[in-house]
Amino acid sequence: MRQMRQILAVLLFIVSAPVVFSQAENEECIIKYNLFKGDYSAGKYDVAYENWLWTMDHCPTLTVNIYKLGIKIAESRLEAATTPADKAAAVKLVERVYTQRLQHFPQDLARVYSDFATFKDAQGASEDEVFVLLEKSFKSDVTDISPTNIYRYFDIILNKYKDTNAQKVFDTYDEVGEGLEIKREEYSKQLDLITAKDSTTLSDRDKNNKIAYEQHLSNLDLVETSLDAKLAAISTCENLIPLNKKYFQDNKTDAVWLKRAVSRMYNKECTDDPFYDILVEAYVKADPSPQASVFYADILMKNGETNKAMEYFKKAIDQETDSYNKAKYAFKVAQILRKKGRLEEARSYAYKALDFQPRMGNAYLLIASMYASSANSCGNDVVSKRMVYVAALNKALKARAVDPSISTLANRFIASYSDNIPTKKDLFVAGIQSGSSHRIGCWINETVIVP
Repeated sequence: MRQMRQILAVLLFIVSAPVVFSQAENEECIIKYNLFKGDYSAGKYDVAYENWLWTMDHCPTLTVNIYKLGIKIAESRLEAATTPADKAAAVKLVERVYTQRLQHFPQDLARVYSDFATFKDAQGASEDEVFVLLEKSFKSDVTDISPTNIYRYFDIILNKYKDTNAQKVFDTYDEVGEGLEIKREEYSKQLDLITAKDSTTLSDRDKNNKIAYEQHLSNLDLVETSLDAKLAAISTCENLIPLNKKYFQDNKTDAVWLKRAVSRMYNKECTDDPFYDILVEAYVKADPSPQASVFYADILMKNGETNKAMEYFKKAIDQETDSYNKAKYAFKVAQILRKKGRLEEARSYAYKALDFQPRMGNAYLLIASMYASSANSCGNDVVSKRMVYVAALNKALKARAVDPSISTLANRFIASYSDNIPTKKDLFVAGIQSGSSHRIGCWINETVIVP
């Protein structure tokens, strides 16, 4: 009996030992984690290193903070490396942090792959190595990639496929553009929440976030402009029309493909080609959405069905429930009406867009450009013509004030219009005093102050 009890005791120890050891090890993991976290918070990365490395070795799944905080510790060792051997070891350590993070915490994959690609690029990795990581990031979530890496990824795609697979280039461009638009909407809405508050009582956090959101929007604008410039060489009507015709039969019920094809042809002003109408009609049938209604109204207007077109424009905006999208569609209508020469109606829709999205600087720039283009027709002498540029300048200044993210573009408008306002000599000869009011007639019908 005694021997039996001894056997049972040994068996019980064998069964329970791993649990005891596991619990003890888990407690040590928590202790080591808190120790390195404390040193990390104090900025003592070199002191935090040993406990952090032990935690990563022995408790890789304890918390994602092992990697979120650990990347800074690893990078600090790389910065401090003084010998080739130390640098090589530090590079491997940084790569290990990224690899282990992806293995044990496969969340925020796009951002992690994007950051990993940036690191590899900085270390002189080949374009193919960087591209593999960027592609994983892009396919995971295009909205979570850094603007710099969005540009880099598209640049590689463009160079790889522009001569062999233009459709892939355009598809990638569209996916990138849609991702940028989602990011722009997100930042704009966050910024709107801050600007709606009393500016004199903003917290430091709100002030910092405001600066950050404006910078993010500015970066997105720069990326989008750069991507457009990159694509310009192959996105011509001569290329787009046959390409869309080639793939139309396979995609004539695919709402996403049709939306992208229509948007590309519209943006490149390929709308006079009869095939554009075919694309739009297929798009409206596949997806009777607000955006499809806007494009369809454009066709109706082109065919002389103005009243019906205006009904569709109104329908597009009324269909939408989100104020940001309402503004987007109203602005698109304004652009279409401007191209048709219906300037007063175009301005009305630009103001509608601003009602829905007061920070839409591009709506003010559209009005400014319409004013400037009307200088000769809305003035009958040097001063009255130049005063139209004052009205245009005011709108461009307003655009920059409400939307700092487009300041680079707005500044070009401002510089151009400033060069065309009345000079002191013009005003002296005309007998007009600075600071007086001047009424601009024509369709503009606006009063401005003489500069």
